[in-house]
Amino acid sequence: MEKDQNQTDEKNQNLESELPNNSEKENQKQTEEKSLEEKILELEDKVARTFAEMENQRRRFEKEKEDAYEYGGFAFAKEALNLIDNLERSKQILLNDESLKNSKALNKTLEHFDIINKDLISIFTKNNIKPIESLNKKLDPNLHQAMMEIEDDLKEPGTIIQEIQKGFTIKDRLLRPSLVGVAKKTENKAKKDEKNKENLEKK
Repeated sequence: MEKDQNQTDEKNQNLESELPNNSEKENQKQTEEKSLEEKILELEDKVARTFAEMENQRRRFEKEKEDAYEYGGFAFAKEALNLIDNLERSKQILLNDESLKNSKALNKTLEHFDIINKDLISIFTKNNIKPIESLNKKLDPNLHQAMMEIEDDLKEPGTIIQEIQKGFTIKDRLLRPSLVGVAKKTENKAKKDEKNKENLEKK
């Protein structure tokens, strides 16, 4: 009887010792499954990020390629504008020369200058380089740079009444702004004197 009891106790002990082992194995299995799932999720995230980065890089390269094609001649175009400026300056110098006034030689030269100027503008226009229209337009800080204010009661203040240097755009970009003079209202002489007096008093 005692022997049977001892054997039963041993079996129970064995069963008890086996139970925790089984639960430990299950826990271990679950932990392994979790870590595998986590690793898969991490890898999926990394792959998604890599694809996103590759797509962004592809778009950047496309944009750079497009810009290089569209605006590759930007610096050259800007330098070429000096030709128009120099032609205009030369024309003004000849017009202001008293010894040449009203001579046939001057008229012929000016005609040739105008032809060259028109040809240059035509070449620029074919390459999407266009002059900015300024005279009698409202000052636009995106296209014009005001160099001076000129008193004029006939024009609305802020209207461009003088073009000092012609501005140009290349496609939808500003190549260089127009340098302009804008209209302002004539100041009352009494107000001017008062302002001058105030300025002297401040000093």
